Amino acid sequence: MMKKYLMLLAVCMMLGNLWAQKKVATPLTDDNGVVDNTGDSISKANTARPIPGSTRKDNHPVLFLIGNSTMRNGTLGNGNNGQWGWGFYADKYFDENRITVENQALGGMATRTYYNKLWPAVREALKPGDWILISIGHNDNGPYDSGKARACIPGTGNETLDVTIKESGEKETVYTYGGYMRKYISEARAKGANVILMSLTPRNAYDNQGKTIRKKQTQWLQQVAMEEHVPFVDLNEISGQKIDSYSPWKKEYLFYKDKIHTSRFGAEMNARSAAEGIAQCDDITLAPLKAMMQNVQLPMENPKRQQGKPVVFITGDSTVKNQDKKEDGQWGWGSQAYSIFDADKVVVANCAKAGRSTRSFLNEGRWEKVYNTLQPGDYVIIEFGHNDQAPTNKKPYRGTIRSAKDTCKVYKMEGTGKYELVYSFGWYLKKFIDDVREKGATPILVSLTPRNRWKDGKIERRMKDLGKWYREVAVETGVEFVDLHNVAADYYDSIGEEATKEYYMPDRTHTSKKGAQQNAQNMGKALREANSVLVKYLK
Repeated sequence: MMKKYLMLLAVCMMLGNLWAQKKVATPLTDDNGVVDNTGDSISKANTARPIPGSTRKDNHPVLFLIGNSTMRNGTLGNGNNGQWGWGFYADKYFDENRITVENQALGGMATRTYYNKLWPAVREALKPGDWILISIGHNDNGPYDSGKARACIPGTGNETLDVTIKESGEKETVYTYGGYMRKYISEARAKGANVILMSLTPRNAYDNQGKTIRKKQTQWLQQVAMEEHVPFVDLNEISGQKIDSYSPWKKEYLFYKDKIHTSRFGAEMNARSAAEGIAQCDDITLAPLKAMMQNVQLPMENPKRQQGKPVVFITGDSTVKNQDKKEDGQWGWGSQAYSIFDADKVVVANCAKAGRSTRSFLNEGRWEKVYNTLQPGDYVIIEFGHNDQAPTNKKPYRGTIRSAKDTCKVYKMEGTGKYELVYSFGWYLKKFIDDVREKGATPILVSLTPRNRWKDGKIERRMKDLGKWYREVAVETGVEFVDLHNVAADYYDSIGEEATKEYYMPDRTHTSKKGAQQNAQNMGKALREANSVLVKYLK
C-alpha cells in the first residue's frame, strides 16, 4: 500500500512540475536581426580574450566586464569587422596604476550561456576588492532547449525550467533573467568582489514618437539591484538620451552594418555613458571605484569667453595654425585673424593644428574639445584638405578616402596592426558640420589655401578634387561655403609667380608671416564675397 502511495505521489509531483513548467513565460523574441556565431567557437574566443585575472597589477583590483557583442564585438574584439564593443574603450576612464579593466565579454553570449560557459573562469579569478560590471541580455532569446539554447525565463521571479538540449542531450535548469543575476551577485560576493548591474546599450530602433526604444531588462535589473543592494547604472537611458538628441544621420553612423552593433563612434559614446553613469551614481558603495576613475569630465577648449560675444572657432591644419613665433618661420593665417575680426564684437579661438587632416584632427580628440565647448550662437570655421591626401594606413595615419560621398572602409594600420574604419574626406566634413549644428552653432566651410605651384603663369587650383568635394558637401548639407582657395589664388595670380615667393616657405605649402597676413586678408575678402554671416564681425 505504501509503495503504491509513493508511486502515486511521484507521478503527481512529476505532473505538477510539468504543469509548472508549462506556466513558464515564452522566451523573448530576437529583435536584433543579426546572425552572431561568435559564441559557437568558445575555444577560439578563449585564445583572444585575456585569461581572467591576467591583467592584475601587484595586488590592485580588477574591473571585470561581463557582456556580449555590444561590449566586445566579434571573436577578436579588435574592430577588424568595422564594429567595436564599448568595452574596448572602457579603460580610458580608469587609472591603470590603481585598477585594470579586463574585458571578459564575448559576442553571442546570453545571460544564461555566459553564466554556464565563461563565468566559472572569471569567478575563479576574483579576489576581494575586485569589481564585476554586468551588462548582458541582448541575446536572451530563442528556444529554451534547442539551437543556441540561450534563452532565460523573462522576468525576475524564482521560476525554473528543466530542459534537455535536443542536439546534445545535455540536461540543464534554466532560470529567470533575475535569477541568473542573483547567482552572479551571490557568487561574486562569496569571493569578496563587488557587483554593478548596468542596463543594456540602446539599439538603432525607435518608438512612434521617434525616441530610442528602452529595453525591458532595465526594469528587471533595477528590481534585482534594489533587492540585492548593489549599484545600478542605467546605460540604456544615458546613451538613449544622447541618441535622441542627435540627427538622423548621426544616429545611423553610431552603428555599423546592423541595428545593434556599434561603430567606433557608438562604442566610444557608450563607454563614456557607462563611466558617467558610475561617476554620477549616488550609491555609496561605489566610492572606492570612483576614486580610481579619470577622464570623466568632458575635455574642452578654453576660448576665454566674454559676455555678449560669440566665439569663432577656427579648425584646420598648418596653413591655419603653425609655429607662429619666429619672424622668419612658418605662420598660419589664423594667427593673424585679429587683423580682420573686430575684437569688440567677437572672440576668436584658433584651434587648428599643424599636420592634421579631418581624420587625425578627429582621432586625436581635438574636434571633441571644440564640440564640447560650443554654445548656441558660436561659429566654427572648418578648413582642411592639405593632409587628407596622405596614405590611409601608414604613419601618421591621416589620409581619407578621396570622395565627398558617405563611404568608408576598414583598414589595418601598418606598424601598429590596429584596425580603423576610415571615411571619406566629405564624410568627415559632414560630421563636423552636423556636430556644430547639433550644438546650436553655425558651421562655415572654407576651402583650403592654394599651394605655391604654378603652371602656364597661373597658381595651382584644386578644382578637380578637393574643390569639387567641398562644393558637393556644401550643396548636400546647405552649409555656408567660403571659397578662400580661389580668392587667394586670384590675388597671387595678380602679383605673379616671382612676387608670390616671399609669401611662402620653400616647401610651397606653408606660408611666411607675410603670407599668413595676406591670407587673413584674403579670408576677409572671401567672407564678404560669400556674404557670410561673419561679415558683421569683420573690421
